Amino acid sequence: MQTLIDCAGDACTTLRLKLVELADAGIEEVAIVIAADVDDGLYRAAAGETPVALHFVRQPPEQRGFGRAILCAREFTGDDSFLLMVSDHAYVSDDAERSCARQLIEAAASEACVVSAVQPTHESHLAHFGVIGGKISDGRPGVYEVNRVWEKPTPTDAEQELMIPGQRIGYYLCFFGMHILTPGVMSTLAEELESGGAGSILGLSPALDATARRGKYLACQVKGRRFNLEDRYGLMKAELALGLLGSHREELLAEIIELLAAMRSS
Repeated sequence: MQTLIDCAGDACTTLRLKLVELADAGIEEVAIVIAADVDDGLYRAAAGETPVALHFVRQPPEQRGFGRAILCAREFTGDDSFLLMVSDHAYVSDDAERSCARQLIEAAASEACVVSAVQPTHESHLAHFGVIGGKISDGRPGVYEVNRVWEKPTPTDAEQELMIPGQRIGYYLCFFGMHILTPGVMSTLAEELESGGAGSILGLSPALDATARRGKYLACQVKGRRFNLEDRYGLMKAELALGLLGSHREELLAEIIELLAAMRSS
């Protein structure tokens, strides 16, 4: 389990960082979907003295995609909407008062529909994300009405199908790694799993695309940044972002400047 230094300068596992953010957003129970052969004790140890109640949901031995992993938690989510956070991202809010999760929950509080967090992303990174198409919602800055979801489009496809007014040239609204999902999405995933046949891979983006085509679906541009911890230097970037927001900011900046100066003179 990966460990980084949080804003307070303390060592913290990435799992605990997420759990603290969820608790701050008002969430009391969290389900973690894990592989069939993984010891949940490893996760409990990484969580430490957790501020939320933890539940563990095991996937079947035959893993069939991200959508199937989400569907495994259907009994836990029941008839309620729920917040989904991907496991390989760290989130750093630019709002000192509200975490990224809290921002998304507040945006979705008055909406009876799916709401996805999005972030403007350069076309060179489209191969890593789901991308939305749609339009700006009237009178609500940073909120978009979604009419299309495309998983990992090419820049050409994105230019033809997914451009949204107001975005910089070459930038598209990509998934942030957080969604408020409804029971309807779970039903769609179940239908797609059944129709896909044995061994088919179930993704989340096709289910969200079907949701967008059927009715109301919103996206919210949160004030913050996501860091994919599986990317090269992803963990380091996340730790730098956290450090620059924390109480040791001046110390960290001084160290970075000294390092850059030393490299330039060598």
